[in-house]
Amino acid sequence: MAAAKIRVVVVDDSALVRGLLAEIIDRQPDMCCVGAAADPLVAREMIRNLNPDVITLDIEMPRMDGIDFLARLMRLRPMPVVMVSTLTERGADVTLKALELGAVDFVAKPKIGVSDGLRQLGADITEKIRTAARARVHRLAAAAPAAAGAAGGPGGRAGGAASMPAPASLGRLSTEKIIFIGASTGGTEATREVLMQLPADAPAVMITQHMPPGFTKSYAARLDGLCRIAVAEARDGERVLPGHAYIAPGGHHLSVERSGANYIARVQDGEPVNRHKPSVEVLFESAARVVGRNALAVMLTGMGADGAKAMKTMKDAGSWNLVQDEASCVVFGMPREAIAHGAAHEVLPLTQIAPRLMEWLRANAGAAMTRV
Repeated sequence: MAAAKIRVVVVDDSALVRGLLAEIIDRQPDMCCVGAAADPLVAREMIRNLNPDVITLDIEMPRMDGIDFLARLMRLRPMPVVMVSTLTERGADVTLKALELGAVDFVAKPKIGVSDGLRQLGADITEKIRTAARARVHRLAAAAPAAAGAAGGPGGRAGGAASMPAPASLGRLSTEKIIFIGASTGGTEATREVLMQLPADAPAVMITQHMPPGFTKSYAARLDGLCRIAVAEARDGERVLPGHAYIAPGGHHLSVERSGANYIARVQDGEPVNRHKPSVEVLFESAARVVGRNALAVMLTGMGADGAKAMKTMKDAGSWNLVQDEASCVVFGMPREAIAHGAAHEVLPLTQIAPRLMEWLRANAGAAMTRV
């Protein structure tokens, strides 16, 4: 018996985009476009009548914008949503808000050349729809906290963290250690959850989140306004310091190197690894080679197997590794592969990962901190 096709409703105010997306979806043997709506009010009736598995959702539409509609949808009838966002600075900020509200993933819609651009993105669009159809979505209990508008700087961090109890200082434990995080689908919010729980003097954190160019700068700025540690896009050659998090820029690989007594970030172009650029494999492999037993690794939600082999290499080199559990993942792909490769020391719910990192650091305070 053939598996049921993934049923998709397309929501976009552009007739051209609706037609193109429907065409791309209907060409796939495992999915079909069951409806296309020009605005959220029409979409609401389609969703009620057609019961789709996934919807694609534009942001700027008449009568109700996509963000307002998404917030209502995730409160009343949570379902997998893939955002279709114009690749602009405002588009990046609003897309991050959509992910915060519960959208599974997004497609960066070209600002010009939409017809050719969307056709070229066909494989990416359909793969994200497949992933969304398997994703866990949760009801939005209340309005999500607003992303920081002018994120960045100590004022932004203090303001963003004011409502949270301050975690205990780690003192000098952060001097030599580095935390490495890999994430993909669902990872923007999972990474935020981890970083917001870290104290201002936490070890340096290096992050590879699968994200295209044009979005990571806004993502880093948003996190910088919410966290006690400073968060920014990584810059090639900069020193890696405690109390700072470094995010791989979209379209570039991030790795760590040594320069004398210091660790430095290396940001480089190159071929995709495991079909990704940035790739978790690249970051984790460098951590195993350069940081060794002074590394702590975290694998968060995501589709595929990127980073699983290198995480095992990190473990063999002496790192301490945590993996997000299935129940709290949006997509239990990368964590599952890390576990299957024998890379995990512990498998934990998302909310327990940061506290466990700090607990491990305190428990190992007396251990030798010599660089490998």
